[in-house]
Amino acid sequence: VVSKDGYIVTNNHVISIAAQDRNAKLEVVFSDHQRVPARIAGRDVKTDLAVIKVDGVENLTVSTLGKSSQLEIGQPVIAFGAPLGLDRTVTTGIVSAVDRPVPLRPDATSDTDAVLNAIQTDAAINPGNSGGPLVDTQGRVIGVNTAAQTAGGGSIGLGFAIPIDEVEPIVKALIADGEVTHPQIGVSASTVRNDKVFGAKIESVGPGSPGARAGLKLNDVVTEFDGKPIEGANELTVAVRMSQVGREVKFKYWRDGRVFTGSITPAAD
Repeated sequence: VVSKDGYIVTNNHVISIAAQDRNAKLEVVFSDHQRVPARIAGRDVKTDLAVIKVDGVENLTVSTLGKSSQLEIGQPVIAFGAPLGLDRTVTTGIVSAVDRPVPLRPDATSDTDAVLNAIQTDAAINPGNSGGPLVDTQGRVIGVNTAAQTAGGGSIGLGFAIPIDEVEPIVKALIADGEVTHPQIGVSASTVRNDKVFGAKIESVGPGSPGARAGLKLNDVVTEFDGKPIEGANELTVAVRMSQVGREVKFKYWRDGRVFTGSITPAAD
């Protein structure tokens, strides 16, 4: 819950079916078992975030937000959710890593098509935790539980949350406008890792796109973007999304055995 007037943050993949089916019923069940109809205020398939709205609910407790930029590897965290339908469940663990690129692709139940810049935690996260808060020991929300990697269907200590510093501006835009725009450079890429170079290999460049204007060509390999090392296509996707529309950034790329430096100005998608 992010406001007294009933705005609530969750994952896009949690409400994706309801967004695509006019006959679907969407509701929020509170901890006191009160069931309240809800509507979608806005959603973003590129970050897997959504905001829903409930009306007429009194005495809502608004979450206190922390700062994900201040997280340290090894610090304790607590995940809230309803794994496997078991509501009011909490699990504990530590921050295992930050800035972990995690791809989420569309499937039969979700149109999310995103690469998270995730907080990795070993707090047990299972189906049903999605959209719940990841909090620090002071109860401050530092992430939105979103995904897990499993072997055999159960938690193996690889859970991922969207950092709250990235959630906040998306949520504000969804509440204000119902949608979000993102930076893009008009290229597609694949991951290349060999004895010559690690990075994001350019597979296509849109005519007139920021990438084309910056001089990128097929088979170039981007190795650094806005000061961030790029070891694959997912890292490039995250780095571009973390940039700003209209703000020029430096990047490095490998071409025919040589490394070059260029400038690129992301545009809105």
